[in-house]
Amino acid sequence: MNLWAKILLLLCVLVLPLANVCDLCAQATGAGSTAPAGSSLRIDISGDQKPEDVSIAIQLVVAMTLLTLSPSLIMMMTSFTRIVIVLSFVRMAIGVQQAPSNQIVIGLALFMSVFIMAPTWDSIYNDAVIPYMEEEATSGQALEVASEYMKDFMLRQTDEKDVDFMLGLSRFGPMTPQELPMTVVVPSFILSELRTAFQMGFLIYMPFIIVDFIVATTLMSMGMMMMPPVIISMPFKILLFVLVDGWNLVIKSLVNSFNTVQ
Repeated sequence: MNLWAKILLLLCVLVLPLANVCDLCAQATGAGSTAPAGSSLRIDISGDQKPEDVSIAIQLVVAMTLLTLSPSLIMMMTSFTRIVIVLSFVRMAIGVQQAPSNQIVIGLALFMSVFIMAPTWDSIYNDAVIPYMEEEATSGQALEVASEYMKDFMLRQTDEKDVDFMLGLSRFGPMTPQELPMTVVVPSFILSELRTAFQMGFLIYMPFIIVDFIVATTLMSMGMMMMPPVIISMPFKILLFVLVDGWNLVIKSLVNSFNTVQ
């Protein structure tokens, strides 16, 4: 099964109980067909009749909540944040504000995140989704296994000082990595990602600042003070970026900056 199918199944793992809701609706419709004229059909999943209906309702609410929060989860719990910030720094350093466009930058960051997160998502699919679909594990057990894999990925990218900082703010005592709650791991991961992205952005900016400085000094020495330096420096920065195969270097540096060893 390809990666996209695995991701789709992972997002829909808690939506599977909807089939049971459809069965209940069909049974209610069949019962309503024999009712006297003027009667109304009422579909209720509040759990008043059977205890298992409560579980269906709760899983439906959880599934809809996860689907609503999926953009935030992708941005805050994967490699997406670091990649999109670094790519934005590249665009600003060259001086081209709309090339590539925001859609291209976000799309590239999304597909690179899928590539980097593939080992983690494969592990979640094999150890959480498949046992749940084969009824070898409950939804709670599957969710716990998936969260452990995500927490392991985030902790491998997080600095210890960020974890200590968030532990101090939350007033928790000393904990092992396995005991850390997600409320501490996720903010620590975001802080580390922001720091790493800005460090990489600074290193990307430096060569282009040197080009701007040389062009501005040359124009000043020639007495062309009315000529905006950016008009002359932008073609040279684009030429420099192309000659050194800049996109390959940036993508390679981004991929290598993530610790994906299981």
